[in-house]
Amino acid sequence: MTVTLWGIRGSLASPGADTARYGGNTSCVEVRGPGGTVLVLDAGTGIRRLGSWLAGRARRIDILLTHLHMDHIQGLGFFQPLFDPEVEVHVWGPASTTMDLRARLQRYLSPPLFPVHLRDIPCRLTLHDLATGEFRIGEFRISAALVCHPGPTVGFRIASDRAVAAYLPDHEPALGVPRFPQAPEWTSGYAIAEDADLLIHDTQFRPDEYPEHVGWGHSSVEHSFKFAALASVKHLVTFHHDPAHNDDDLDRLLVKATAAGDLPFAVTPGREGAVFELD
Repeated sequence: MTVTLWGIRGSLASPGADTARYGGNTSCVEVRGPGGTVLVLDAGTGIRRLGSWLAGRARRIDILLTHLHMDHIQGLGFFQPLFDPEVEVHVWGPASTTMDLRARLQRYLSPPLFPVHLRDIPCRLTLHDLATGEFRIGEFRISAALVCHPGPTVGFRIASDRAVAAYLPDHEPALGVPRFPQAPEWTSGYAIAEDADLLIHDTQFRPDEYPEHVGWGHSSVEHSFKFAALASVKHLVTFHHDPAHNDDDLDRLLVKATAAGDLPFAVTPGREGAVFELD
């Protein structure tokens, strides 16, 4: 299993720098299996570059949306395989009690917000209203579960025969908890992340910022680290950075969070272009 970060809801460039070292695109992660299965987790602006790279290389692509906030779907209309009649594209999104996935995506993929109607996209498109639970795509066993974020929002657990990756880009496991963490069975997202080889997790706020943003659906860096330890993951990738933080801010946050040492997992800061080989 190969996991590539194409968009991380990134940072600003630091003062005096020409470009951001972490990257400025919104959430998009590619998961590729050794047998050729291609999953795309979220369709933020990072999906545009991924689509250019995938053009002519994949006949089926599955896009798994954690939720439909704009930063997670705003690149969808610029995904090149959608306009190839030879490509089969499946889009999976969390079910809603009010409208199906097609009706919700049509709000964006139609004028005046986008010049092309969803119904006119020429690829072989199938939309799936995703119930929570387990399902299979190609060589991957996938679990979806509702998590704490305004939504509905799900997290994904993706398992191959050799590895497990967990994706929780927008997640507030400390919501409503007087002291975090508490028992695993009461913790949002625990079943998705438990014993994962790689966890990609929301780290939007500094610890001092979080109290002013309780209920927004995002984690502090401190809570992200505590959640990773609770779930016994092997490797944490920090993700969904606050776009008001610049590269130097993110460097300082990571240094401070890891300064105590003796963490029970490896830590890698999420940067566009990062590749993780889990097999």
